[in-house]
Amino acid sequence: MFCHLRPVRRLCLEKIFPHWFLSSRTLSGAEAVNALRPFYFAVHPDFFGQHPREREVNENSLKRLSVYLENLQKPGFRSLKPTPLTFYVRETEQNSSEGQEPFSTSGFRAVKFTLHTRDLLSTVLYILNSCSLSVEHIQSLNTNVHSAKRMSDRPIKWDKSYYYFTGFKDPHEDLEQVSRMETTLTWQRSWGIAHRCSQLHSLGRLAQQNLETLKNAKGCTIIFTDRSGMSAVGHVMLGTMDVHHHWTKLFERLPSYFDLQRRLMLLEDQISYLLGGMQVVYIEELQPVLTLEEYYSLLDVFYNRLLKNRIPFHPRSLRGLQMILNSDRYAPSLHELGHFNIPSLCDPANLQWFILTKAQQARDNMKRKEELKVIENELIQASTKKFSLEKFYKEPSVSSKQMVDCCKRLLEQSLPYLKGMHLCISHFYSVMQDGDLCIPWNWKDGEAIK
Repeated sequence: MFCHLRPVRRLCLEKIFPHWFLSSRTLSGAEAVNALRPFYFAVHPDFFGQHPREREVNENSLKRLSVYLENLQKPGFRSLKPTPLTFYVRETEQNSSEGQEPFSTSGFRAVKFTLHTRDLLSTVLYILNSCSLSVEHIQSLNTNVHSAKRMSDRPIKWDKSYYYFTGFKDPHEDLEQVSRMETTLTWQRSWGIAHRCSQLHSLGRLAQQNLETLKNAKGCTIIFTDRSGMSAVGHVMLGTMDVHHHWTKLFERLPSYFDLQRRLMLLEDQISYLLGGMQVVYIEELQPVLTLEEYYSLLDVFYNRLLKNRIPFHPRSLRGLQMILNSDRYAPSLHELGHFNIPSLCDPANLQWFILTKAQQARDNMKRKEELKVIENELIQASTKKFSLEKFYKEPSVSSKQMVDCCKRLLEQSLPYLKGMHLCISHFYSVMQDGDLCIPWNWKDGEAIK
């Protein structure tokens, strides 16, 4: 007689959650932080400065929510006690549609709900639905991850004889369990195959010894670099000179890093709000390598200066524009790619004047950047086809303008011996250990055909 309950239960879930929820994968800690960004922006205590009672309620509820989310990510947890929460939600673009409970004259309303979910995805959806916030960005997040799985770079898959004669261990065997964690592995530098195999072997041994700890990195990008920590963009950095103990400690601390990342994203949103909707971005190719803690400190200094010297930008007047924050500059500037370079300690009055006078030029530069990107992709495809290249790419430090100039000149050449090769556009000539040929983007006539 109970055989009809399962369809009924599914029907009830479909009324609460989107149609794609029941067949979607679980969220990682980093993805949950990003998915809840609209919620944090709507309830953060800093926006309730003139309402101390509501501010205190939101502060206490956020602390309890943070504990709940961290417990969900702990290996081996069974169940959590139902957690009642109350938030005062500000009116934002996402929750101001008609048909919803009206906001008070102060611009916020009270929302009460009880968490009794068992995974991050259902928790995130429940919170957003309870606050009448959109969940469509979670569907796109889910879709992007699955499409990223289908689109992968050429794997370095060597024949078994290579490992037999060189004595190296096959990294595909070591990382069999790590590869199941939906984790991306990459390198900060163009290290050779021997160096990479050694690093992969070390990570593989760590996975065999302490797989539960590594599960904290599910959904993250792991990058082998010079020091361990979390980068400003949320990548897990493994220092190649560190021992396993340091790596293990880092993986154990990831939930606390996710919490800091959540606060950093909110800080970016608060700065954007004060600057008329201008987006705060971090461009790895153009900025010094910073840890998450260093970048948060930089943002915090700039945000506090803005609070003390309110700049009267019209709300949303600068939407579509971008800025990066620097600690090594004293005057703001406009980059040729269209984003503003803003010093963290610049004078707010000068900043306002500079942004307002350069806003249209910034929009024009960004438009040209997008047009140049289209031309760059077309020239890369044309070069790959003409020279029958197996792989054609550039280093991140090579700009689109430089790449376009390089490709145009290459297409004027006849280079039949490039067939089947991997060609990298860089700033110097070299041949990497795995056989990739590097040439500078501004190669001189005659050098490319030697």
